[in-house]
Amino acid sequence: MPVLRVVILWHQHQPFYKDLLNGQYRLPWVRMHALKDYYGMVKLLDEFPDVHQTFNLVPSLIAQIEDYVAGTAHDPFLNIAAKPSSDLNAEERRFALQYLFQANPTHMIGRYPRYRELFERWQNAGHSDQAQNYFHAQDFTDLQVLSQIAWFDEFFLDEPEIAELIQKGRNYSQADQQFVVSHQRELLARVLPAHADAAKKGSIELSTSPFYHPILPLVCDTNIGGISTPGLPLPQNRFQHPEDARDQLLRGLELHEKTFGIRPRGVWPSEGSVSEEALALAHSLGVQWMATDEGVLSRTLGTHFSRDGNGQLPESMAEKLYTIHRYESGDTQMHLIFRDHTISDLIGFVYSGMPPQEAANHLMHNIQQAAQPVLSKGKDALVSIILDGENAWEYFPQSGREFLRRFYDRLQNEPGVEAVTVSEAITRQQNFNTLKTLVPGSWINANFNVWIGAPEDNLAWDYLYRSREFYSENAPHATEAQRQLAYEELLIAEGSDWNWWYGPEHHSANDRDFDELYRKHLSNIYRALGAAPPDHLLQPIAGIAVQPPFLAQTAYIHPRITGDLVRYFEWIGAAMHSADAHSGSMHGKVFLLHALYAGIDEANFYARLDFSVPVSTLSCQIAATVEYYPPQEKSQRQTAQLDATVLNGKLTDWSLNAGREAPVTNSTQSQSEIKLALQRSFEFKIPLAVFNAVTGGKLRLRLSLSQNRLPVAILPEEGWLEVSLLPEEEMLAHGS
Repeated sequence: MPVLRVVILWHQHQPFYKDLLNGQYRLPWVRMHALKDYYGMVKLLDEFPDVHQTFNLVPSLIAQIEDYVAGTAHDPFLNIAAKPSSDLNAEERRFALQYLFQANPTHMIGRYPRYRELFERWQNAGHSDQAQNYFHAQDFTDLQVLSQIAWFDEFFLDEPEIAELIQKGRNYSQADQQFVVSHQRELLARVLPAHADAAKKGSIELSTSPFYHPILPLVCDTNIGGISTPGLPLPQNRFQHPEDARDQLLRGLELHEKTFGIRPRGVWPSEGSVSEEALALAHSLGVQWMATDEGVLSRTLGTHFSRDGNGQLPESMAEKLYTIHRYESGDTQMHLIFRDHTISDLIGFVYSGMPPQEAANHLMHNIQQAAQPVLSKGKDALVSIILDGENAWEYFPQSGREFLRRFYDRLQNEPGVEAVTVSEAITRQQNFNTLKTLVPGSWINANFNVWIGAPEDNLAWDYLYRSREFYSENAPHATEAQRQLAYEELLIAEGSDWNWWYGPEHHSANDRDFDELYRKHLSNIYRALGAAPPDHLLQPIAGIAVQPPFLAQTAYIHPRITGDLVRYFEWIGAAMHSADAHSGSMHGKVFLLHALYAGIDEANFYARLDFSVPVSTLSCQIAATVEYYPPQEKSQRQTAQLDATVLNGKLTDWSLNAGREAPVTNSTQSQSEIKLALQRSFEFKIPLAVFNAVTGGKLRLRLSLSQNRLPVAILPEEGWLEVSLLPEEEMLAHGS
């Protein structure tokens, strides 16, 4: 019987946030994710002894976790969380409000009623410096406690002392606050030993990455960007330091061996970035396997992995993807696995919106269907699923644990399926497809365009080039301590994370922090060698402009419901939320929705959804959830659900369930009261009388798209678009 082997590789990574000169951590995400995800992801496998997986721990992450465990990490965010609220000065209160709400509003903040209450107060205060005036000392104490608990792992939340604090809910004492802060170091100390224990039992394989997570092919030679993407604009100066790339990889292997007592066999190169030169470096250091994305394989083979409407590859392509390849060129030999991009993205972007059992069943079905063309020929198949082991879980209830448990249970008990580590898969496979060449690329579009080519990216590379040249010229004349510090800062600056946030692809609330930290690392090279940093490092590289995520309604609107964007001016004054297709640390999501508008007049509620793709290409289900909150806080909210079906860009039917005995549908409702339209946008009108809405209340709106019963898009992704039910003159006064 042929066997379906499933390789799951979780990539655990955070940028290097520490300034080596002052010891300060610019951002707290190593600590937060180490508390929330890293321990539980591996500990969960204790319940599933036959599910073997690979965990890739980036060395710079290991070093920072060890810094926290040793008590030598200087984290101003933790200091703010620990300080008695009555002692916080105005700047510290502003800092607390800026950073202690940086968590998923639905699944982390919304999980704790008091935390949600404080978050909504901060939102209503407009995130301004004056917002702190709406918070008293007890409010800050509760915020300090709950902002930490919200990042605790599900296993930690079950511990009696933490469970007791959660049950308390509010009015936390200074003793509660100190316990939550001091207990973190003990929890962090469990992370690396949990991985070591699981590896010792054979439950997991541990792999590594280059130390500070650089894009190895670009550090070897930035001109490789132009080979991967012909015609790509390149930096003015060619950065070409394969010796740095080799050292980054060697240091990663050595730290891993020092930490876990065994040298890793495999490497997930940063962002799945590979080139023939990078493979040769890895082979020279004893690396036996590397992994990247199917896009790199498709370009190498000169083909395209085109899937049918069910996401399946034809037989000839499935045989190429669902196996292990062996690269052989000259003295270099390397086993290569290529991730299934589609299945990996289902976990990252789709399953958070589905019931856990349904998502687990769908994932197992997809894996089996993907491999079926290979299995049906009597051959073993290997399906590789590779993704971040941390970022996706903020979008799942309870950090996705229920989904993972149900999926692992299916994986463990499915006949003919083995969940194996990468090295186990290599050992069990008898024949390998041979590759004599390899097209350079990463897991994102099989090129390096996220990190090079845009003006900001290229400027960052030019600044790195100048700093590297300064180091080469001046390090021979410095003391050994100066040279080591400068070189360490140089390697940190070579990391991929800085250019992840430069250019047009990605943005976050911490753009300014990343920009300043990158320039600080470059500046420290000069300072370590006794020189003043050049003036250009004082100026931001990024053109940082923060867009408000939500705009409130400023005037009554009276749009005709036609679905035609020509009537744009009829929507001026509406509340608006624009989708940020570049936000966040996760890459690869397909954005279908562009913007959401909503507003009222004296009698009706209106909404409009704009798309990022031609409407004619859409076959989907649109669901609009509208919640009405009466002005009296204790009054019960009302919910209306509007469901519409779209086939080939045409609205075929709809229904509105507003708590009546039977839903209102397009066949039963007079078009004069409720109206829907779809042309270039989706629009609808619902009378306010449907909600029994009165002045002083508010309406909240969220729209989602599903295809084949899978949720594929939602606006807003976090929170709701709100419309206050105010008289027009009051709305105009607020908007002026």
